[in-house]
Amino acid sequence: MCRRVIARLRREDGAALIEAAFTLPLMLFVCIGILEFGRAYQAWQVVTNASREGARIAVLPGMDDAAVTSRVKTYLEAGALDKASVTAVVIQRNTTVSIGGASTASASKVTVNYPFEFMVLQPVAQLVVSGSTVGAPLTMSASTTMRNE
Repeated sequence: MCRRVIARLRREDGAALIEAAFTLPLMLFVCIGILEFGRAYQAWQVVTNASREGARIAVLPGMDDAAVTSRVKTYLEAGALDKASVTAVVIQRNTTVSIGGASTASASKVTVNYPFEFMVLQPVAQLVVSGSTVGAPLTMSASTTMRNE
C-alpha cells in the first residue's frame, strides 16, 4: 500500500502543463515588449526625420513658421503618427552653426516633441505600480540644426 502511494506521488502527468502555465505568460510579455519597443523605435525615427524636414523648410528664404509646422505635421502623418498629438514644434531662426575652425554661419533649429504611448506596456505598468508618472506618455524629442541659405 505504501509503495502505491509513493508511486502515485512521483508521477509527472501534469508537469508539462504546470511548466507551460509558468513560462507562457513570460514569453508573451517578452514578445509584446519586442513589438512595443520596435514600434517606439519606428516612431522615434519618424520624429527625427520630421525635424529634418522642418529644418529643410526653415532654412529656405521666405518660409514662415506656419510652413515649417505644416511640413512637420505632414511628415508625421505620412509616417503613421497622429499629427494632432505633436506637443511642440519649436523653431529658432537665429542660431549659429560651426562651419569649420572658428567660422560660424547663421542657422535655423527645429525641435519636434511628440508624446509616444505604449499600447500594452503602459496599461500593464499602471496595473502593477500605482503612481502619477507611471503610464504617462514618453515624450520623444528630436532637434535638427541647418545652415541658412
